[in-house]
Amino acid sequence: MNKVIERIKNEFSDTPDLVIRKIHVSLSKYVYIIYLETVSSSNKINDYILKNLNYFIVQKNINDINKIIPSPNVIALDNADRLEYYLTNGFTIIIFKNNLLAIETRADINRSIPSAEVEQALYGPKDAFNENYQINIGLIKRRIKSSKLKLKEINLGRKSNTKVGVLYLDDIADYKNVDYIMNTLSKIDVDAIFDSGQVAQYFKENKSSFPTITSSERPDKISQGLLEGKIAIVVDTSPYALLLPAFFGDFINPVVDNYNKNINFNSLRIIRITCFFLTIVVPGYYIAIINYNQETIPTALLLNFSSQRSQVPFPSIVEAFLMLFICEMLRESDIRFPNSYGSAISILGALVLGEAAVSAGIVSPIMIIIISFTFITSLMFVEFEIINAIRHFRVIFLILASFYGIYGIVIATLFFFIHICNLKTLGKPYFYPIAPFNKNYFNKLFVKSDTSKDTKRSKLLASKNMTKQRNDLL
Repeated sequence: MNKVIERIKNEFSDTPDLVIRKIHVSLSKYVYIIYLETVSSSNKINDYILKNLNYFIVQKNINDINKIIPSPNVIALDNADRLEYYLTNGFTIIIFKNNLLAIETRADINRSIPSAEVEQALYGPKDAFNENYQINIGLIKRRIKSSKLKLKEINLGRKSNTKVGVLYLDDIADYKNVDYIMNTLSKIDVDAIFDSGQVAQYFKENKSSFPTITSSERPDKISQGLLEGKIAIVVDTSPYALLLPAFFGDFINPVVDNYNKNINFNSLRIIRITCFFLTIVVPGYYIAIINYNQETIPTALLLNFSSQRSQVPFPSIVEAFLMLFICEMLRESDIRFPNSYGSAISILGALVLGEAAVSAGIVSPIMIIIISFTFITSLMFVEFEIINAIRHFRVIFLILASFYGIYGIVIATLFFFIHICNLKTLGKPYFYPIAPFNKNYFNKLFVKSDTSKDTKRSKLLASKNMTKQRNDLL
């Protein structure tokens, strides 16, 4: 065993938190206790191991020692190749009579279960994922109490050895999707994985700004997706879980709508969809009518616009891009600043800059109104990647409108729908359930029907067990 001790010392050289204790238990018997004190709990080491040292004197069989140690996880090791993994994961290594034991003594270095901060909702559960892998899995299993909920695990990262879990319902999900996800994960060969966002980068099936993977901090959202036949990916040290596949409608209407009356939230869903298209189209449409298609505006309003822009030295397209750039800076500063004063600074910046720009004749008042309306409508969406997609297509609409007017808006609209209908997520159409149309999933995402009528799963997501049973737990 001296070779094992030397190997550990060499691998963990310049590691001051490595503790190696040699404890004399009889005339010629020693027990070596090895752990990293930064990731191990001294209380657990004392309760599980040190208080039971007397048993090491009398026990001759390693299996008998396994029965004595009160730790929830005791692993007998055949060789020293996995010692580094267990030590860095909070296990204590015991070397006794040419035997190696790894005993789980992890330190509790986790946050308590927080409330959702990004995906906030007035109603519904308030708990959210944290950085602890086991807690995150537990939050999902707390909602889906079924033996059909399966978990496949894999370690990613040559240096980080991050545990990644793939969850799915065995009697609902399509095995082809599970196999594809596991194969994709097995091909990831990097130094370290620290967050689920890094894993999501390896599932980019399209060169598009639209997200095809849902990233969520809400365990209820992940659980509802699993019951529809989707597949979840949970990454250790990440407070966000991934859900595949994700469709366009998943980012427009959140699942928290399910906790409220249909008649109330159907109107809100229509507002969200309208706001999505308005925030993309409105700046470009204004550029089109002010530069090319003045005949579409009432004469009095056109004269008013003209008088406002008479003192502005820049073309309207430059004016629009300037104000959009300033508003994007304000949005980013609001995100980066501490919550205590971030919003106050962005509001102050918007008021001061807007008023100063109009007074200086740099932009017209109507442009301030147009850009403000554009950003107010974009605040309906919190998903970072869908906001990026909105920015991307807003620029496309602006550029085409500046060259071709209303015809440019029509061309940009056609391009948008062709692009979004051409996207795939896990080999499935991204614009589903609109194209192709599916009544069951359409009613779930866009016009929610009575819960009592929601009895069928989507054929595109679930490969079997298409009828929702009474014991499906949300």
